[in-house]
Amino acid sequence: MHKIYLRFYEELNDFLPEEKRKKRFIHQFIDRTSVKDLIESLGVPHTEVDLILANGKSVNFKYLINDEDDISVYPVFESFDITAVQHLRPKPLRKPKFIADVHLGKLTRYLRMMGLDVLYKNNFKDDEIVEISLNDKRAILTRDRGILKRSEVTHGYWVRSTKVEEQVKEVLRRFDLQKEIKEFTRCIECNERLKSIKKETIIDQLPPKVANSQNEFYRCPVCNKIYWKGTHYLRMLKFIQSIRDNER
Repeated sequence: MHKIYLRFYEELNDFLPEEKRKKRFIHQFIDRTSVKDLIESLGVPHTEVDLILANGKSVNFKYLINDEDDISVYPVFESFDITAVQHLRPKPLRKPKFIADVHLGKLTRYLRMMGLDVLYKNNFKDDEIVEISLNDKRAILTRDRGILKRSEVTHGYWVRSTKVEEQVKEVLRRFDLQKEIKEFTRCIECNERLKSIKKETIIDQLPPKVANSQNEFYRCPVCNKIYWKGTHYLRMLKFIQSIRDNER
């Protein structure tokens, strides 16, 4: 029986049992395996990892572990440029786009309200999500760790919280999206960018109260849904401002 010493840093500890979090621990093994397979056998998806040090030296996922190795595993630095250090996957997505799984419908609507590009269907299969992620260069947002362990997946994030407000804060913080927020520029139903439209061209489609009180309107070019800055807009604006204030 051989052994190695392991230490996971920051949010990677979320995937570990309590007794292995935020400390260096011993892991025993019989047969040599790749460091990628070792990490995922402990529950950590490779998409969450950006840097591995074996005995102080940067290694890639193919590195075969050796007896007495001292291995440190670091999370993805999506908001920082660390190109001087070995990366384990393609460079971070500098133009953030996402695809969300079936469990994140509410989160999708909130992110779209903030102007973020998020694809979502409540009947997406895992294979579809992975294919779209790769072809369209979208990071996967998911509550399912399994999909992030697939070898072909390059960018993704396991959303920890089950509360939508906390999920929003997680994603904004994880991908450093504060400067990307352009509230109420995207359709919450279709994900398309909204276009300004003159009031007189849609006056017959508006509730009388709205027609009398509002003068600024937007329409989705795909589903034709009409938007205006009513009470819902004010509630969302307050929520977005609270997030900005907390991140300062």
